[in-house]
Amino acid sequence: MWKEECFLQNANYWNAALVTLFSLALSLMVYKAWRSSTCKKGEVPGKLWLPCLGETLAFLSATNSTKGCYEFVRKRRAWYGRWFKTRLFGKIHIYIPSPEGAKTVLTNDFIKFNKGYVKSMGDAVGKRSLLTVPHESHRRIRRLLSDPFSLCSLSKFVQKLDMMLLERLKSLEEKGGSFLVLDFCMKVTFDSMCDMLISVTDTKVLQDIEQKCNDVSNMMLSFPAMIPGSRYYKGMKARKQLMQIFREMIARRRSGMERRDDFLQAMLQRDSLPEDEKLSDEEIMDNLLTLVIAGQSTTAAAMMWSVKFLDGNRHAQERLREEQLSITGSKPEGALLAMEDLNSMTYGLKVVKETLRMSNVLLWFPRVVTENCVIEGFELKKGWHVNVDATQIHYDPSFYKDPSEFNPSRFDASFSDHLLQFSLPTLLN
Repeated sequence: MWKEECFLQNANYWNAALVTLFSLALSLMVYKAWRSSTCKKGEVPGKLWLPCLGETLAFLSATNSTKGCYEFVRKRRAWYGRWFKTRLFGKIHIYIPSPEGAKTVLTNDFIKFNKGYVKSMGDAVGKRSLLTVPHESHRRIRRLLSDPFSLCSLSKFVQKLDMMLLERLKSLEEKGGSFLVLDFCMKVTFDSMCDMLISVTDTKVLQDIEQKCNDVSNMMLSFPAMIPGSRYYKGMKARKQLMQIFREMIARRRSGMERRDDFLQAMLQRDSLPEDEKLSDEEIMDNLLTLVIAGQSTTAAAMMWSVKFLDGNRHAQERLREEQLSITGSKPEGALLAMEDLNSMTYGLKVVKETLRMSNVLLWFPRVVTENCVIEGFELKKGWHVNVDATQIHYDPSFYKDPSEFNPSRFDASFSDHLLQFSLPTLLN
């Protein structure tokens, strides 16, 4: 009997001790969360909430809503002001809202800042992607990736893309009826990227690769846990399958079974060169996937938004049409566009810039602080993530008059803009 009483007393003691420890730990976390919400001089306003979790669930909820992930940013900016901090996926994130702050960050790449993406996005593109490699590898990979995108190579592709668009628009016209602009743009950009990078034109193969790339894209802002059925799980599975497809392509090229005039062939032609003058197979495959995903989603979104904005501004639409008709009228009938034709599209360039400003196909530019620094009086600590908020900058009435109005003419030569653009050149920088 006395043994049972002792056992019960000990059990009660340990239960009480565990409850006390749990209460102390919870109180400490709540205290730290409260401390993080108080703002001293030089501190960025905002709340970090609990360690590790922070506001990750609220961010994911906004990402999966009809309003999109930027609704998360809008709400916190309304609560805390232009500058604010939060904790996402266990990391502290600072949103930078000004051109001055943007300039400080983007001109100090690999000095005070490094490229930094959330874990799910880094896992999607791979450890050897230009978006995720450390500084010592970045410059070499960037240089080698840039070589196949010379003006000569791009000039050839301009005509191939022009032909593809003509054929597909003609097919749509013959079928009649309506179509979804975004779906059309996604398909055109994906097919053109696959043609330019790996010379894949077979419809069945393209559909297979596209489905897998879509799964990888969908995992980029998901919770990074291998839970069967989740977006992250499906994306990682699709990524593994894509790597196998690329690996088999490389093997066929090296064996002499295939030879193409494309990006992949240009990379493999460097096999006999010294290590610092070529890419490993892992670097080639990760960057192939990066270029396809980045090239498709951003370009297709910009094309779709340009159609929408031009439909709402008939004056801009007519000016653009006049410029295009003038260019085609000066060429022989049936002649395809050339690089010099693109260079002569002065108003077309303004339409592209205004579309990128208003659509913000990349909402913010992520970086990681590599050494403690101060921007506009706010202290940023090493290891923090900073997001240059392109959307906030592009809609700031201090820099753009009537920012919600689609007005390509605002980009006249005399206008000093603060446009932050995402494209292949910026990806390779």
